[in-house]
Amino acid sequence: MPNPRATLAASLTASLMVVIGAAVAGPLEDAIAARESGDYTTALKLLRPLVDQDVAEAEFYLGLMYAQGQGVPQDDAAALSWYRKAADKGDADAQFYLGSMNYGRGLLPRYAEAMKWYRLGFIYSNGYVAPQDYAKAMKWYRLAADYGLAAAQYTLGSVYENGLVVPQDYSEAVKWYRRAADQGYAQAQSNLGRMYAAGRGLPQDDMSAYMWLNLAIAQFLNSEKENRESAVQARDLVASKLTPAQIAAAQKFAAEWKPKPER
Repeated sequence: MPNPRATLAASLTASLMVVIGAAVAGPLEDAIAARESGDYTTALKLLRPLVDQDVAEAEFYLGLMYAQGQGVPQDDAAALSWYRKAADKGDADAQFYLGSMNYGRGLLPRYAEAMKWYRLGFIYSNGYVAPQDYAKAMKWYRLAADYGLAAAQYTLGSVYENGLVVPQDYSEAVKWYRRAADQGYAQAQSNLGRMYAAGRGLPQDDMSAYMWLNLAIAQFLNSEKENRESAVQARDLVASKLTPAQIAAAQKFAAEWKPKPER
């Protein structure tokens, strides 16, 4: 099983690099500004060369423009394709929007504002472009999490599970994992399944563990192969403790599960 602290640190660093990359990329900044001002022709002109260079955030914004019909005909299939390309490169925005579209629901209102808070949490927790300040990092993470951002909820769950900058609190970890898992966030589902398997922060329950791990396995992206394989190993271990009837029941629950988006 991957070291939780190392996994979280790697995740935060990778996501922060996306943010920093966007901040220093002049053409991308210009494209985003053009789109926000309603100049979709210029935005598309600037985005296309970046997309040709496989810039993940450019792919995300192109998907966003197809999703909203900005300068191009509205096309959900094209939006999904561009979101998927960016998501497979680790773009957090694209991963969330891809999940939103796959579940056939609208995007979280004012999602961009929540992402700003989340990114501020990255900045203050890592100290890359601002003095490291864990209190401020937690403040911004919590704001984004309370606002309904699944990625922030998962991050808070990881912080409390591993006792990173706060006292270890399994019950609090479960609370945040569950909110993110209920929205369909794969890693939160995987971690919630492990918590059920170990009886940490809630009563031990192998059937619930199996269900959540099964859901996570089905939703991990191609770029998350290691996380998927880890979840498969955990699920198979849990399965060894269940009867065939219990496994069938857990699979039925998983098949009937529906995401519960936070508005």
